[in-house]
Amino acid sequence: MTSEQDVLKALEQVEDPDLHRDIVSLGFVQDIKIENGRVDLRIVLTTPACPVREEMQTQAEELLKALPDVSEVNVEMDAEVRSNQPMGSARPVEGVRNIIAVASNKGGVGKTTVSVNLAVALAKQGARVGLMDADVTGPNVPIMMGFKAGFMAEEGSGTKGLGTVDKYGVKLISLGFVLPRLSPVVWRGPMVGTAVRQLLHDIQWGELDYLLIDLPPGTSDASMSMAQEAPISGVVIVSTPADVAWEDAGKAVAMFDKLNVPVFGVIENMSYFLCPHCDGRSEIFGHGGGRKAAEELGLEFLGEIPLDTKTREGADSGVPITESEPDSPQAQAFLRVAEQVAARCSTLQFATAGIE
Repeated sequence: MTSEQDVLKALEQVEDPDLHRDIVSLGFVQDIKIENGRVDLRIVLTTPACPVREEMQTQAEELLKALPDVSEVNVEMDAEVRSNQPMGSARPVEGVRNIIAVASNKGGVGKTTVSVNLAVALAKQGARVGLMDADVTGPNVPIMMGFKAGFMAEEGSGTKGLGTVDKYGVKLISLGFVLPRLSPVVWRGPMVGTAVRQLLHDIQWGELDYLLIDLPPGTSDASMSMAQEAPISGVVIVSTPADVAWEDAGKAVAMFDKLNVPVFGVIENMSYFLCPHCDGRSEIFGHGGGRKAAEELGLEFLGEIPLDTKTREGADSGVPITESEPDSPQAQAFLRVAEQVAARCSTLQFATAGIE
């Protein structure tokens, strides 16, 4: 008769491609039941955004069906995102397992567009996701997620102060929710730091697997305050395809290195343009600057995001491309990058725990 040990032995052949260990030694195989030739079990991954979950499920089922006396197999794929271990004096954000910052050294690279679409993409994979707009002097998240500027401050809005709202499966907060349109925020550094601290720790986020932070461009007070106020799991750097992009990315990386914050890798936004009429590819801003930056800096290259009119239209209309057309090539590009970011998060957690 097939035993639990036989099942585990067979599943040792299934390897996690990011952690480079078999799923048995990683503790992913749980709740094994064997009865009358039927094998039931769960494979619990470290993220619901695993790009090879279906391949792992198929491989596991085929291995188990090859065992003697096994006539039926049921492998349930599940995920449990693990919490990042705080380092230094950073105070954990209650209920939040991982904080991922999205940064760039200069404006105009599409950092907020990337942040919004990564958040929606992770939520569509089944993760519990939050998005915090830390660009307190130029908040754009409300517009890109379909909210009127200052709607929480309007008379009759029914809201009592600044709080989170849910949209497209993502829990959001931004100072733009209480700032009327075109109202400037003229704050000195200490005020920016205080605002970041309050958005992190004075807001009821609930239980989140990932909290994405849309940072302002540059090496500003908001970025420094964020690194000091919360245990950031890692940072993704948004770059452009131009040859000079690696220098801009390098400055952002150097800042986070000084703050002892891990950098997950580089995303190349506006990487190329696909003509909607002829499908021809044009590299309007050059090509390869983001990949070059990653190679020069010894970082992971997390993927390319095309320049696209529908992505721009989604940002203007408040319906991200990952929500409006999730099966489009543009949305799938964001999905692949989101999967890479989630994988880097899991890999770092295991490395921190001493699991090589």
